[in-house]
Amino acid sequence: MNLNDVLNDEAQRVSIIEDICRLVDDEVGKQRGISGVAVKAGYKLVQGVKPGFVRKVVQALLPEFAAALEPIREQAVAQGQPVGSYFSAHTNDVAEALLAVTDGRAQSSDHGSVRGAYRKLRGSARKNVESAVPGLGQIIEKYT
Repeated sequence: MNLNDVLNDEAQRVSIIEDICRLVDDEVGKQRGISGVAVKAGYKLVQGVKPGFVRKVVQALLPEFAAALEPIREQAVAQGQPVGSYFSAHTNDVAEALLAVTDGRAQSSDHGSVRGAYRKLRGSARKNVESAVPGLGQIIEKYT
């Protein structure tokens, strides 16, 4: 079953969104140091601008994320590897696929404060996204 098939099942889609939002919250909570303060502040700003914004962004981006990640998931399956393990071993490829989606979306956002916060955080985004890749791989493995 591929990612698009899973997303077409409304019950699974809702569960996936919940799991991803929890992953994002956990990853933001893990941030430390000065850059961690910036990440947490940016996250809080985005949540304050529009309550439920993160969930809505996950919902909106999920089809694009799925399309970007499906070839990587297919590689894992073709090589007979668990998706979670494969994603962990290929964090750079997974992060690049996700960041390509968010970069495009951030550039076209109508929310100036969101674009500004994204620009400020983009420099450290790769490290943060890579940190979340193993958890994301486990979520994908769980549903496919």
